[in-house]
Amino acid sequence: MDRVRVSQDHLVFCAAHFMIFPRGSEPLHGHNYRVAVSLEGPLQDDVVMDFVALKRLVKALVDELDHRVLLPAEHPRLRLAIREDAVEATIDSRRYLFPLDDVRILPVPNTSAEWLARYLAAQLRARLPSNLRLHALEVEVEESFGQSAVYREVVDAAAATP
Repeated sequence: MDRVRVSQDHLVFCAAHFMIFPRGSEPLHGHNYRVAVSLEGPLQDDVVMDFVALKRLVKALVDELDHRVLLPAEHPRLRLAIREDAVEATIDSRRYLFPLDDVRILPVPNTSAEWLARYLAAQLRARLPSNLRLHALEVEVEESFGQSAVYREVVDAAAATP
């Protein structure tokens, strides 16, 4: 099985977030995230997928998160209220008010590197060419140097046979 990987200095996003834990939450803070993507599958026209096209897709995804506040839509203790021009986020006794354009509300239960990797994998999978015979995809989100989360998903086991 062949595999391609893209990981470059421009596949990054800077974002603010806070983690929600069983007994509280972190203060709002930010990271300079780096993203790497691997695709595994049989060769089609001598490649798994064209590097230029893959980098373009990943860059578009990270650009959507760049310089934004990331909020989880699915955490039971986080209350989100979308106003005309703002998002109000309340967790326990802490209340935040963010400009609407500065926020990305993600369909995840928390904004950990693990959940960001899962989110990016789902977004990438939805945007990949439909004729791509993909066996697996992997997304790595590095929160800081030497500290990353990896999500790997088998997309189509049948694609493993050329």
